[in-house]
Amino acid sequence: MQYSGNKDIASIVRRLVRHGWQFSRGNRHDKLKAPDGRLVIVPCTPSDSRAVHNFMADIRRHHVSY
Repeated sequence: MQYSGNKDIASIVRRLVRHGWQFSRGNRHDKLKAPDGRLVIVPCTPSDSRAVHNFMADIRRHHVSY
C-alpha cells in the first residue's frame, strides 16, 4: 500500500503501522490513529521541503518513540 508520495513519510507510516497504529484513507487527508486514540494527519503529496520534519514533529507530540 502506498501511504504517501514521499518515500520518507511512507517509510515512517509503514513502521508506525507495524507498531500498532491504524492508517485510514480520508476524502482529503489520510490519517494515522495512535494506539491511545489520537490522530495525526499524513501528508499524501507534500510539496513543502519541511514536510518530513513537520510530520515527525506531529508524531513526537504523542510521546512515542517509533
